[in-house]
Parts: sequence; structure tokens; C-alpha cells
Amino acid sequence: MNLVANFAVLASRRMIFDLPVCDLNWEDALTFINELASLPVGQTVISFVNAHNMLLMLNDGGYRDVLAQNLILPDGVGLDIASRVAHGVSFPANLNGTDFVPALLTFMERPKRIGLIGGRRDVIEKAAENFRKHAPWHEFIVIADGYFDKAQSNLITAEVGRQNIDVLVVGMGTPLQEKWVAEHIDAQHARLVLTVGALFDFVSGTVPRAPALMRALRFEWMYRLLQEPSRLWRRYMLGVPLFLYQVIRHQFGRKERILRATEPQSAPLLQLPSRDKLAG
Repeated sequence: MNLVANFAVLASRRMIFDLPVCDLNWEDALTFINELASLPVGQTVISFVNAHNMLLMLNDGGYRDVLAQNLILPDGVGLDIASRVAHGVSFPANLNGTDFVPALLTFMERPKRIGLIGGRRDVIEKAAENFRKHAPWHEFIVIADGYFDKAQSNLITAEVGRQNIDVLVVGMGTPLQEKWVAEHIDAQHARLVLTVGALFDFVSGTVPRAPALMRALRFEWMYRLLQEPSRLWRRYMLGVPLFLYQVIRHQFGRKERILRATEPQSAPLLQLPSRDKLAG
């Protein structure tokens, strides 16, 4: 990640499962990331992390290593619960990608070339069409759907480079999208990269959003579960209790680690040589 980004958010992050997550409100997050997109050097990769992502990270060291290099924004009520347990307060804002990315596109007044990778071909084409209506001063370029042969990733990255992209939006599901970006996309391809999960499904209208009231009450997860029970029941019915267990477990473990670190360490006893050795 760009060193400028790394230092700039140092005082605006809080640790969740030992992963630094940005502690920013909507206005500060939009302003900061808009500035990152305008930097002439380096690269920032942004990931939106929810309770499901955190559970995956706890069991996937490679995924954790990738996220540790990215700029992490909090997504969902699960992160608020974890923050309350660990730090006593919720995050200032729910910066989920489905709401944040369209808001960021509107906030960026300077025209950008925005590349899109992910989803089915018809879904990403429709998403690009709706993005053009939403922020017509930007240019949206469909690079590839999300079902390309990963063995031919060099062809995709070559196309990204050829298109002279400013912002790359990648939605291929977690943790595939984060690992793929870490392995194949660098500063020469795009200064700002957003890994966005199922964003294209929502923007294209393929998957409906929850009603505004349910979103305001933080119950969008329940609406999604009702819409796709066969796909999501494990994530919510099993994943939520497991996440809460991990939050409590990690907090108690953290307290024990702090206590151990603050315990006075007894100095090792000096081993004097025996009389026989002294005599010799």
C-alpha cells in the first residue's frame, strides 16, 4: 500500500482481531480516499471487511497477510460489535462497499477512467451502464467478467495497463479478489483499487437491495438471507454465533496477553561455579 496512505491513517485505525481497521466517518473517508486516488505515485488497495471476512481471515493466514497490506473499511454491524467489545465504542460509520463506492464516484469531481472486473458478463455490463448514469463524467471500462481463466491473468492485467486506468474496481468474491489483486495488480495498473465483493450484482439490479428502513436498522443481512437462503444460511445462521464467540475469545485472550506482558519478570539466578571448579 502507498506509504502516504499508511502514515495518514495511523491515528485513525483501531485493531479488530489484530487487523487495523479505519476509524473514519463518511466525510473523512470520502475526502481521504479521493485524495489517495489523485496521488501521482504509489498504490492503495481498499477492502471492505465484514464479520464473514473476519472469520475467513482467522482461518487463512495468506488472506490475513494481504488484508494487512490494504486499507480496511468497516462493513456491517458485526464490526461494530467487535469494536464495542474491544474499544468500548462502535465505528463512526458503516462504510459498506455497496453504499460507499457509488458515493465515492459522486464525490470524485475530477473525471477518472474506472476499470471494472468481476461478475457475469451480463451483470458487469449492466453495472457499467448504471454507473455511467450515476456519474456520467467518469469513463467506465469493462475489463473482464469474473470467470476468466486465472491462468491467463497476465492477459487481464495487460488490458488494464493498456486502458490507462485510474481506479480499478474488482468484484470476484472474498478472498479470491484480494489475493488476485495482491498477486497481479500493482501501481502501474491503477493507483487506487477497490475490492467490492457482490457490488456489481446490486448496481446492475440483479440482486435487490433491502428496503431503506431495514438498511437504517442494520437488518440488511436478514433481507439478504431471506432472498438467498440456500446460499447464505451458513454464513448467517452459523457464522454469526461463531463470530460472536471469536470476538469474546479474542478479547479474553488479549487481556491475558496484556497481563502477561505487564507481569514483572524475575531475574535469572546467577549460577556460581562450584568450589571444585574454583579450586581447579
